Amino acid sequence: MKLSFFCLFIFAHAATAQNPIPNRESNGFVAHDPVMVKQDSTFYLFVTGGGMAKSTDLENWTNIKPVPSKLEWVTDDIIPGYRGGYWAPDIQFLNGTYYLYYSPSAFAKNTSAIGVMTNTTLDQDSPDYKWVDHGMIVQSIPNRDFWNAIDANVYFERRFGGETTGWLSFGSFWGGIKLVKLAPDMKSLAEPQEWYTIAQQERTFGMPDTDPGDGTIEAPFIYRRHQYFYLFVSLDYCCRGLDSNYNVVVGRSRDIRGPYYDKNGVPLYAGGGTFVAGETEDYAAIGHCAVYDFYGKTYFVAHGYDKNDRGRSKLVLKEIKWDRSEWPTIEF
Repeated sequence: MKLSFFCLFIFAHAATAQNPIPNRESNGFVAHDPVMVKQDSTFYLFVTGGGMAKSTDLENWTNIKPVPSKLEWVTDDIIPGYRGGYWAPDIQFLNGTYYLYYSPSAFAKNTSAIGVMTNTTLDQDSPDYKWVDHGMIVQSIPNRDFWNAIDANVYFERRFGGETTGWLSFGSFWGGIKLVKLAPDMKSLAEPQEWYTIAQQERTFGMPDTDPGDGTIEAPFIYRRHQYFYLFVSLDYCCRGLDSNYNVVVGRSRDIRGPYYDKNGVPLYAGGGTFVAGETEDYAAIGHCAVYDFYGKTYFVAHGYDKNDRGRSKLVLKEIKWDRSEWPTIEF
């Protein structure tokens, strides 16, 4: 979110160990709400606002033509005062198609929506490169919905026999993080609808429903390792430069629908969460993460507010280590 409002998942094939990823906190590349996917030998980065960049080594990035951000379907009835663009994209790949989920919204309001566009290639030199916008999947309406339809992350749950089920997690402030089942086209909700609350933080009683509240949670990202699904979320506040105090926590479950528990057994739906990343010597805060497997290792990707560059939002890339109990840790 941009109160903090804004985290994501990709499926990337592991490559050979001959091309290791640099284990760096940041390469100085300016980015907010970063997500990645790998096509052939190229990594593609997507960020809030429609920005797009590419790299072959995950260290040296080149900005390329942005994703179209003029959304014809967003009217003033859907998002009053909408100024264009979108927040916190998520990029996924399934059966030859790239799915880009995105969130047009207004600051500090849950007049929000999640849409999706598709492409068959990310190579902008290809004659097949073309984004097709399929419009809205879900929206949040003030005084109807006690949640905020931004910060989309989609997990494609592949099962034996070839069946794939899509799950959309999202949310920021209000009533926390929601999970809803997608239809087989991955561009609409399944019917009958299937909804879950998978994480939330305590909110001061008595605040009006139109207020985001002080239950600071957003940016879900679901990652699977062995028998567990891991739910990463961001707490506290982003987007305040050096005054940001964003941080990432995690819980896990054997079922994607939850419940997710932290290392101490506290459910994330009741305010739990095991610390993963936050303030460091170089960053005032770190948040809105994604987690990927590349080259046989697991990597944490997020943005951090650089103490050495006036709090600018920078790309953060660090290897995740797993302890004997299969909990993630990161050394900064």
